Amino acid sequence: MFEKYLKKSEFESLEDFQNNFEIIVPEQFNFAYDVVDEYARVSPTKRAICWVNDKGLHRDFSFTDLKKASDDTASFLQSLGIGRGDKVMMILKRRYEFWFTILALHKIGAVGIPATHLLTPKDLIYRNNAAGVKMIISVSETEIVKSINDAMAGSPTVEKLVSVGEPTPIGWTSFHEGVQNAQPFIVPQGEDAPTNTDISLLYFTSGTTANPKMVVHDFTYPLGHIVTAKYWQNVVNDGLHFTVSDTGWAKSVWGKIYGQWLAGAAVFVYDFEKFTPDDLLSKISAYGITSFCAPPTIYRFLIREDFSKYDLSKLNSASVAGEPLNPVVYDTFYQLTGLKLREGFGQTETTLQIATFPWMEPKPGSMGVPSPQFDVHLVDADNNDCEDGDVGQIVIRTCEKIPVGLFSGYYMDAEKTASCHYDGIYYTGDLAWRDEDGYYWFVGRVDDVIKSSGYRIGPFEVESALMTHHAVIECAVTGAPDEIRGQVVKATIILAPEYRPGNEELAKEIQEHVKTVTAPYKYPRIVEFVTELPKTISGKIRRVEIREKSK
Repeated sequence: MFEKYLKKSEFESLEDFQNNFEIIVPEQFNFAYDVVDEYARVSPTKRAICWVNDKGLHRDFSFTDLKKASDDTASFLQSLGIGRGDKVMMILKRRYEFWFTILALHKIGAVGIPATHLLTPKDLIYRNNAAGVKMIISVSETEIVKSINDAMAGSPTVEKLVSVGEPTPIGWTSFHEGVQNAQPFIVPQGEDAPTNTDISLLYFTSGTTANPKMVVHDFTYPLGHIVTAKYWQNVVNDGLHFTVSDTGWAKSVWGKIYGQWLAGAAVFVYDFEKFTPDDLLSKISAYGITSFCAPPTIYRFLIREDFSKYDLSKLNSASVAGEPLNPVVYDTFYQLTGLKLREGFGQTETTLQIATFPWMEPKPGSMGVPSPQFDVHLVDADNNDCEDGDVGQIVIRTCEKIPVGLFSGYYMDAEKTASCHYDGIYYTGDLAWRDEDGYYWFVGRVDDVIKSSGYRIGPFEVESALMTHHAVIECAVTGAPDEIRGQVVKATIILAPEYRPGNEELAKEIQEHVKTVTAPYKYPRIVEFVTELPKTISGKIRRVEIREKSK
């Protein structure tokens, strides 16, 4: 399917890929009609989803199943007054109804807002008002329903609440009853039909330093994920791809729908409440997963298991994203599986920007090289291109063309959009350096870099060194004020259960260990042991909060 959207789809080398990859965008593209419904027409029995849950249920959905389910869902939503441009929040965890709903929203031109079930009433009120949410479709779990109900008094734009699951809360509409009784779907025409430039998805960023921003993607966005799935995750036609992600996060559309289906792979969805590494490996083994993608944290737990217990013979590709990869995790996973983890980098605002592609030898800890989809550069504070080895901000040049997959801007916030995308350049806010082979190495967010005695120290390199010590389970590195040096490196550490906080000898041991792993001047002069780290709803460490406490 993806081939018809590319100028060329098979490449002999990385150079060939970088020079000749080009996405062909039709004048009118709608993923639900042009990919899902088209598969239903030409390959009606082709599997799209393999869904299982932690209670032993298993359902497979063909593209024909998805066409019918999304048509019925679209008709149901239309009967409730949802049409082109209306905002619909989806709090559906890993329920298969998420796929029915997002495809239905695409078909009627409404705006999908995937959201996590962890949102508090305050979070919901902010999002509902900022986006002008008209409907919320949510799982019917008691605590989630309570949070949504508690937010309604402060959410005047929300007109309808739709429940997935039983029982249906008082005042809510049943999703399944509505879909079951839906009238035949009539495809919107004329002014009611979505266009390429309409808003398809709104994602709220993590908001590590301020209120989350609303990232806008248009209807061409799915095409940007051809690179994500085909040339990074290495999904195969009729294979089964598994990305570990809740549907409330942008990572879900990176790995559970768009690029995978365009490349002909089915997606594996495991609906579980509590992650256990043995359970996850058992599912990969039992269902014959062919490609797998997860954040480094998942891999850190997996490599502690006895891999001889699992049949991973069908797994031919493993990728990693979400945070930079510790080389120790890479080496251990390779020893256990023979698979080389391929790292990737991108943002909610983009698709895959930088990655380790099939024609490359991975360098553990490196993100890889720029995707040909984006004109990626590193620039210094004066906007000059950086030399190899120099740290600079990752930017995407857009003066010649706006690449497919780049966000349209921040919704209802021209000022924030203009602060990062101007003069033909999108500034990512992330720092990296490039080695002599063209590989990029992540340093940190612009605001997170520590300036100490004239040195610029990226937190990730120090965190990577800390994580190689057997006593360290999780850590965050920040700058702390210092009269002489300006700032010094501070390590906030969660210890393994067998170690006790307050041990000065252990703190000194960890400091000395860092000196042997990385440049000695980068070692943490302050070590603090804690039982938890401050994090956003999405699990990102709030270094700003740690810095505030250090003042």
